[in-house]
Amino acid sequence: MSELAPIQIPRSFLSRKRVLVVNCYFDYSREPIRRPTKFPQAVGPIFLAGAFARDLCEVRCYDELSSGPLADEARLAWPDMLVLTGLTHCFDRMLHLTAYARTGNPKVIVVAGGPAVRALPLLSEKVFDYSCLGDIEELREVITDAWGEAYAAARVLPRFDLGYWIKFVTHVESTRYCNFHCSFCSLTGEGRAYQTYDLEHIRQQILAAGSRRKLLFVDNNFYGNDREHFRRRIELIRELRATGQFRNWAALVTNDFFNKQENLTLAKESGCELLFSGVESFDSGWLRTFNKLQNTSAPQVEMISRCLNAGIIFCYGLMLDLSTRTISDVRRELEFITGTPEITLPAFITLSIPILGTPYFYECLNNRTLLPNTKLRDMDGITIVQKTLDPIDRAVEFVRGVEQFRGLRSRVIKHSVRFFKLYRSKLNPLQLSIGFEQGLLLSAHTLMTSTTAFGWLKKGRTRTYVSTTEPADQTYTPAFRVDSRFEKYFQPTMVTDKNGNLAHELIDSGLLRSQPPRLERATALA
Repeated sequence: MSELAPIQIPRSFLSRKRVLVVNCYFDYSREPIRRPTKFPQAVGPIFLAGAFARDLCEVRCYDELSSGPLADEARLAWPDMLVLTGLTHCFDRMLHLTAYARTGNPKVIVVAGGPAVRALPLLSEKVFDYSCLGDIEELREVITDAWGEAYAAARVLPRFDLGYWIKFVTHVESTRYCNFHCSFCSLTGEGRAYQTYDLEHIRQQILAAGSRRKLLFVDNNFYGNDREHFRRRIELIRELRATGQFRNWAALVTNDFFNKQENLTLAKESGCELLFSGVESFDSGWLRTFNKLQNTSAPQVEMISRCLNAGIIFCYGLMLDLSTRTISDVRRELEFITGTPEITLPAFITLSIPILGTPYFYECLNNRTLLPNTKLRDMDGITIVQKTLDPIDRAVEFVRGVEQFRGLRSRVIKHSVRFFKLYRSKLNPLQLSIGFEQGLLLSAHTLMTSTTAFGWLKKGRTRTYVSTTEPADQTYTPAFRVDSRFEKYFQPTMVTDKNGNLAHELIDSGLLRSQPPRLERATALA
């Protein structure tokens, strides 16, 4: 007797599901503000949204970076599935939204992924229905397991139509991960190998966005270690640009990209307008201690000026490490940068962050440099979480001032004027304006990135800038009534205890053991 084939239910008979995808975010100001002009913008939600079948799922996206904390009770009670992503220090924000959603709809399925979940796999299994430790395509497995294969998209393509916060720039991805292993990078902690995308998939991403003015590759390393694939991507860019799909493009690359002049020529001729690279520091010795060897192969000033002279604006971030460098040393570096008009000013400045699961984190843990009572939320790049070489009160004064580049603003203005004179014949008006904006971002970051912050600034809220004494954000107080079972979801996740040791909850979180990517179904604890 032959087996009967499984009954196939027509799609028209299947119920329509509601999905809310959220990029969780804690603002470094500790206030519930919006930063709609922050760049680059969050793309996780629109990529995750692409995993759902369009005809059977009504998907909505929300970005807390551009729109501020999600506190709409009705919206949070709406979905059948809540999908959460965000940076590592935003893990607690995922817990808040989980509590809100489960209060409004006890049957909601909560799915969470991203670096925080990968760093804390066992802790994540206890609070989320699905903790995803792999790539975005893993969400298709979740959907299939929860609702059936019919609800999963045949192919994951970003839902640009749902990215209301992304206006003029198409954000696409052509590669994944990085071929370098900087000790402070979450990618190093996860141990994932560099991957390239199929060219047809890249093409489909770009076409799915429609015609936009600019195209930004949000790869961790657009250049990578596959030069032939890089050249084929350049040819694809040329082809699609010629059809009017976009005018110019930008990308994130590592410093080794600039070792070959040919790379700059290929990029410029294909319409590249901007390149971002993580300079981190102009101190080669410091870079070597963090295994950022790709930044030591050539003088960084020469590298940046070569890029600018090729007609491509150069953007970068700067990392200030007060645990291994004195304030005087860091200040000298800032004065060097602002006194060198041949290079752009940094687009942002951050303190060194011992991101969970990275070699740097374990080094700090072993050396006992992490301050007592440090919360995971404190690892935001503007809060001091480690012992400093200088007295802590001096470090606080420095951090409070460097956040707005106090004492260096006149140097920033002079630098900008001299920069304009040097490159006005090499860069177009937009590129020159970006060069000026770097100075504004340093001197008036709030003005440049937020339309709602000044109301909070006027309230005169004070910060300690030290993790041990920094109070929890307003968002740790529920925005509306939640079930008492979720009280613990609004308690900060601690990294260290009062003695500076690893907090007990992290010992049992999976942080101290390496695990391969996997999908876990867990019964959420109430």
